[in-house]
Amino acid sequence: MRLRMEGFIKAQQQEIVAALEPLDPSQKFRIDTWTRLNGGGGISCVLQGGKVFEKAGVNTSIVYGTLPRPAIAKMRVNHKALDPDVESIEFFAAGLSCVLHPQNPNAPTVHFNYRYFETMDAEGNCNAWWFGGGTDLTPSYLFDEDAIHFHRTIKETCDKHDRGYYPRFKKWCDKYFYIPHRGESRGIGGIFFDDLDEEEKDQEQLFSFIKDCLTAFLPSYMPLIQKRKDMPFAEREKEWQQLRRGRYVEFNLVHDRGTSFGLNTPGARVESILMSLPLTARWMYMHDADRGSREERLLKVLKEPVEWV
Repeated sequence: MRLRMEGFIKAQQQEIVAALEPLDPSQKFRIDTWTRLNGGGGISCVLQGGKVFEKAGVNTSIVYGTLPRPAIAKMRVNHKALDPDVESIEFFAAGLSCVLHPQNPNAPTVHFNYRYFETMDAEGNCNAWWFGGGTDLTPSYLFDEDAIHFHRTIKETCDKHDRGYYPRFKKWCDKYFYIPHRGESRGIGGIFFDDLDEEEKDQEQLFSFIKDCLTAFLPSYMPLIQKRKDMPFAEREKEWQQLRRGRYVEFNLVHDRGTSFGLNTPGARVESILMSLPLTARWMYMHDADRGSREERLLKVLKEPVEWV
């Protein structure tokens, strides 16, 4: 499974970069192949300062080695089987992550991450494995048809494997990407799941689900960016986008367990972990959306998640 997951995510990385780059011919993806001293490495593909994308990252990571106690503590939130008393544990992890921050305030930010994880005993025998991942949409301005398309594409993918997946994983996503100190969600959701192991389905079935989720990304997002990237906007809309980007930063640095886990992993590549952050963001003191505005409508949805399909 390790080699199959590694091969699949590397192929998907190339396919996604090849699909995105023609949208933004003003810039090329910078491709960095890196090695982790503690074991493994990855490939980071990042585009910055384009006409369509302020920042776009599509990263693979295949790492292994020893997890220290702080990283184990972060993982135990969703993986209760891990022994909380051990000082360290051997692990293998392979994942593909993507974050796209468009320039146009009418075009939504999108994120996905899909991963496979194993833990091993001292002899290298696998004693636990699981899949995790998800995808979510973060617009600055809400277009209902975009939200419906994104969620419908995800739901159709989930339904092919288990009709209970979409409602279950959407609810999990709404809960996970919540910013408690703001009382609102980061975006309008999607799906999120973790710890899918043999108690869920067998390994082949779950790998098939992960593959279908990844291949559904481009159909879920490309029509949205193609439709919104050239729409006119004013400085007021750009300012609002930057404020929403500030919320994105707050969630990722304060609440995101993936960011925290990565930063607590010895030998972590910080530049790749923080790829998810936008190039620019903004904080204004006591900013309020005007009554009846598009900005206020977005805030209402962020405070009360909608069932889009």
